Amino acid sequence: QVQLVESGGGLVQAGGSLRLSCTASGGTFRMNAMGWFRQAPGKEREFVAAINWSSSSLRYADYVKGRFTISRDNAKNTVYLQMNSLKEEDTAVYYCAVREVSWTATTMPEYAYWGQGTQVTVSL
Repeated sequence: QVQLVESGGGLVQAGGSLRLSCTASGGTFRMNAMGWFRQAPGKEREFVAAINWSSSSLRYADYVKGRFTISRDNAKNTVYLQMNSLKEEDTAVYYCAVREVSWTATTMPEYAYWGQGTQVTVSL
């Protein structure tokens, strides 16, 4: 059974940084694309970043481009999201997800497995 576990969330001041991690178990995922999404209170879940199997293709939402960096370690079945210059509007529950194919995608239905999420709160 596939399981994704996120960690690294927390409370940070605006302008600060956090690094999220997501480790997958229940299989090998080095050939699978992975992604991060987020959901703020009262809003729909939205795409943040995605990475293909080889890390050669990275995609970012416009609102995080230049501030967030997605990366992965296939040996550890882990994907990371380095978040810098955090803003209050980045406050959300962050979810990682895995596709069943190797290339990236930006919409929720294209991802097969999801984690439970980790809370990120950015204060002024």
